[in-house]
Amino acid sequence: MDSSTSKATFVKGHRRTPSDIEFREAMRKDAQSAMNKELNKLLATAPPGQQEKVRKEFDSFENLFARFLRESGPSVEWEKLKLLAPDAVKKYTALEGPATAEIKTLLSQLVVIKLNGGLGTSMGCTGPKSAIQVRNELTFLDLNVQQIEHLNKVYGVDVPLVLMNSFNTDEDTHKILRKYSQIKVSIHTFNQSRYPRINRDTLMPMARSFSESDEGWYPPGHGDVYYSLYNSGLLDKFIKEGKKYVFISNIDNMGATVDLNILNFLLNPANTPAPEFLMEVTDKTRADVKGGTLIEYEGKLRLLEFAQVPSDHVDEFKSVSKFKIFNTNNLWISLEAIKRNVEEATLHMEIIVNPKTLENGMNVVQLETAVGAAIKSFENAVGINVPRSRFLPVKTTSDLLIVMSNLYAMKTGALEMSPKRSFPSVPLVKLGHQFSKVKDFLKRFASIPDLIELDHLTVAGDVNFGKNVSLRGTVIIIANHGEKIDIPMGSILENKIVSGNLRILDH
Repeated sequence: MDSSTSKATFVKGHRRTPSDIEFREAMRKDAQSAMNKELNKLLATAPPGQQEKVRKEFDSFENLFARFLRESGPSVEWEKLKLLAPDAVKKYTALEGPATAEIKTLLSQLVVIKLNGGLGTSMGCTGPKSAIQVRNELTFLDLNVQQIEHLNKVYGVDVPLVLMNSFNTDEDTHKILRKYSQIKVSIHTFNQSRYPRINRDTLMPMARSFSESDEGWYPPGHGDVYYSLYNSGLLDKFIKEGKKYVFISNIDNMGATVDLNILNFLLNPANTPAPEFLMEVTDKTRADVKGGTLIEYEGKLRLLEFAQVPSDHVDEFKSVSKFKIFNTNNLWISLEAIKRNVEEATLHMEIIVNPKTLENGMNVVQLETAVGAAIKSFENAVGINVPRSRFLPVKTTSDLLIVMSNLYAMKTGALEMSPKRSFPSVPLVKLGHQFSKVKDFLKRFASIPDLIELDHLTVAGDVNFGKNVSLRGTVIIIANHGEKIDIPMGSILENKIVSGNLRILDH
């Protein structure tokens, strides 16, 4: 073998010669330099009062862009991946509850952050997703405020509720917050960063000025919470007030309530060294096969996301028998550890490359990160396998049907599964595209059906439900193209398949 071959690098089955590597390195440096010049131009267009904040955001963006240019191939080597030992993830049932006299002290050290950057566009709504009505005309935001208000009243504490907004949701959220002026909850907000979308062909920012329309900009995923919380000044404020941990969760996860057993575990003096990062995981079902899971990698706990899995290992990753748990995105993190990681630049999160095609036909790239991916940057990180009831996200109208139904009762802003249901699992519901927008979904149900005994529901096509319908077992209702199915008032469908062009008659 000659010397040039011996120095070659093999990537994805192709030999890359030293000249290839040099060429790519030169292109990378050119792209990085050109990006820096464009960002400086954009920075000059920012309002004088915002330039320092924008500069910090652009510094973080440049770091992400440099990694995007530099890093190639999968972020994990499958052979180095190790399954967790049986005792690596703690069981929630093994946690001890706090003594009543200690609860106030525990809660006085807690901050709650809800991730509130998303719009309701996928469900046909304008404005923040948190403004969608969930139960009894109360929105996601209403329910989250009610939960914290109840906690503060019962225990005589002042747990602050913090919303991480995006530039898409901030203005509308502040209008909504006015209605809570008489409610005894300290509500704070901060914005996640505003990054420029990257033209996929030129690798340059799409935006030409800071004041340009929002289409040229994007919020970079919830992994930005660490930097944005730090830059907002709230992190230092809470540390000075004696706060120790932050509980972070998605605002649309109706199961993500403050849990005293977990808080007691984190703040127990006997539990040393204390975990800097706790991730709630729960048992994976066939509906969760793409959910991120915890693994051991190079001696540390790590979150393995579906996007990181090499294509020839996807089926293995989806296996419920091999990877048995997934991340709920309910996270408990030490505030001091966040401060240390940001200041020492030791946070590391895998880049999520999100390609999009805009309405004008332009192909762009968004570089994003996920908050849970930072677990490997924290000391003594731990996973806790929590009940499925702590993972109740509402991403679609199929999820909305479940949380609006009699499967759940509402108690001080929290949803509790009805004791009438004989098993704790949530039914699998798949509503067709005719139900995908909230407005259309509500029109098709005269009232929300009784789902107490439902296992599985599939609905497709032009289907309408009358009042007081009961669905039990497995129910499949399919109206073919041009056909219509009306389920009349009071119908009881148990283990039924309904198809064709059909109106079930009252009798």
